[in-house]
Amino acid sequence: MSENPLVIFTPSGKRDRFPVGTPILTAARQLGVDLDSVCGGRGICSKCQVAPSYGDFPKHGVTVRDGALSEWNEVEARYDRVRGLKEGRRLGCQATVQGDIVVDVPPESQVHRQVVRKAASAKPIVMDPATRLVLVEVQEPDMHEPSGDFERLQAALKEQWQIEGVTAPLSVLQKLQPALRKGQWQVSVALHHPANAQDFRVLDVWPGLHEGGLYGLAIDLGSTTIAAHLCDLTDGRVLASSGLMNPQIRFGEDLMSRVSYAMMNPGGDAEMTRAVQQAIATLATEIAAEGGIDPSLIFETVIVCNPVMHHLLLGINPVELGQAPFALATSGSLTLPARDIGLSTIATAAQVYLLPCIAGHVGADAAAVALSEEPDKAEALTLIVDVGTNAEILLGDRSGVLACSSPTGPAFEGAQISAGQRAAPGAIERIEIDPVTKEPRFRVIGCDLWSDDPGFAEATKDTGVTGICGSGIIEAVAEMRMAGLLDASGLIGSAEATGTARCEPTGRTHAYLVHDATDTGGPRITVTQGDIRAIQLAKSALYAGARLLMDKRGVDKVDKVVLAGAFGAHISPKHAMVLGMIPDATLENVTSAGNAAGHGARIALCNREARQRIEQTVRRIEKVETAIEPRFQEHFVNANAIPHATDPFPELARVTTLPAVHFGQGAAPGGGGGPRRRRRG
Repeated sequence: MSENPLVIFTPSGKRDRFPVGTPILTAARQLGVDLDSVCGGRGICSKCQVAPSYGDFPKHGVTVRDGALSEWNEVEARYDRVRGLKEGRRLGCQATVQGDIVVDVPPESQVHRQVVRKAASAKPIVMDPATRLVLVEVQEPDMHEPSGDFERLQAALKEQWQIEGVTAPLSVLQKLQPALRKGQWQVSVALHHPANAQDFRVLDVWPGLHEGGLYGLAIDLGSTTIAAHLCDLTDGRVLASSGLMNPQIRFGEDLMSRVSYAMMNPGGDAEMTRAVQQAIATLATEIAAEGGIDPSLIFETVIVCNPVMHHLLLGINPVELGQAPFALATSGSLTLPARDIGLSTIATAAQVYLLPCIAGHVGADAAAVALSEEPDKAEALTLIVDVGTNAEILLGDRSGVLACSSPTGPAFEGAQISAGQRAAPGAIERIEIDPVTKEPRFRVIGCDLWSDDPGFAEATKDTGVTGICGSGIIEAVAEMRMAGLLDASGLIGSAEATGTARCEPTGRTHAYLVHDATDTGGPRITVTQGDIRAIQLAKSALYAGARLLMDKRGVDKVDKVVLAGAFGAHISPKHAMVLGMIPDATLENVTSAGNAAGHGARIALCNREARQRIEQTVRRIEKVETAIEPRFQEHFVNANAIPHATDPFPELARVTTLPAVHFGQGAAPGGGGGPRRRRRG
């Protein structure tokens, strides 16, 4: 008796012999090959498409002849007529083994397909979402064997998909009977299976094969801005990205002022909770429209945020986070119904997952950065700085990771800056100042031309030049320092001292004129002494936090710096170092990771195992509380100078020489005393 045919799957290389007549999908399942199927082999969903190969395969020791698979059947022919199959493709549930065969599983047919992240460190995300779709055939009711429709759905899921422990909310039970009858006892079921959980929860049900898709939101809830990605839960694609200002900013621009608002105003915490929950609900509706989908098809949301935002989102008074020992109500991850946090604009039974917090002032956003950037796997000592209103800082390598947060305030995001604005078309994002003529040139969001290029005015006539965003103000201050318009202590020089009329008097201080569009009804954009002070305070807090972690680690230098945050990808490493935002390092070792917290949220949205991994990782991270560290103030004061009063910057000195200008009265030229406090005239 001849041997059964050999079936070899690529790219996995898995192989075995199977009896003639075995469907390719069955062979794949028995071998554990990653071949998708929603319909369970009924030839409806087309997820199990495969590409058979014919000819000699010396590598595999097999020759594949014509007829190694069964002929096309009516199911495949019908599918090809209606939707079309790519040339050479077969449906794995319909094609059966007739002889030795090599079968390639294309990326789009893999369950745990990899999605390459659109960022500097193109790390793949392996798809294994907590919410997925299955098609089941349910037994019709029988008077002789009475049971409920849901109980028969449970039995069908167990028999056809080996899924047990299934529950359903009332919203699903209300739809189940009409869906079963309309689908002629065939229904698609959205199943939610959280990490670390045995049970499955039915989130929705549709008659027949549901082809409208399943979607999720990855949200980075920041103190100043809320950013969201709308993702397809079947393949991880980002359909739309959007954001808005956090409306809580009206209660206080930084976290402690919001905690104070809750302390001083009875019901103030509930007021802030309502504001942020309504904003997220609005953002969900807007991003669904932008992505061209029905918001009722959003079944899962992953949210990362700092501890104060975390508590206010959940309706927990953050008062304990305003005083030592900064106790969290809960630090663990949470899975809960979206409606519990006012997210009523998406699917009725949608679920929310919040990543764990690391400590009282180091939140789920820092956990998301750790998930995205994996400092615990780094060979080189890596400093990761998530730049925002409340900066999250991680320092570590394979031997261990330290974490802290630093209250930088909203200046880096354009708030508290005289011409500051969020990153939107028309905002200045890049700037250069000629060190000889002191004349500026700049680029705005939405236009690739520089302001002194021919055609710039025409290219920006619709948006205009409207203000300066976060990356723009960082470059502006650093460029002013390099051009000799600003001294080490942070003082802007006069027109006489700097040699340019662009340095204008404003009472007792000066401002630098970047752009004047008043003749065409536009704004007059300047960098004021107040703007410089706001940036100095922000960057000093950032640097002091990083130095504290370096002290704890016992080092004066780091090997690598990663800039993260909503505009981390747009910050120039050289300008960040001139400003003294980050410790001195070789410029090529300063990289950007974009919105790492948002990427971490997206990883957690698309992969259940990643949730388990970060829940374990945060327990190993050592937390440093900046608020009670005695050296924080010392580091903060020294970091006020640009770039720094005492720390040497030898790597920076290799690429630029900062002018030894001095515009103050009585302070040393090095600016060692930090910026002078001046009253506004």
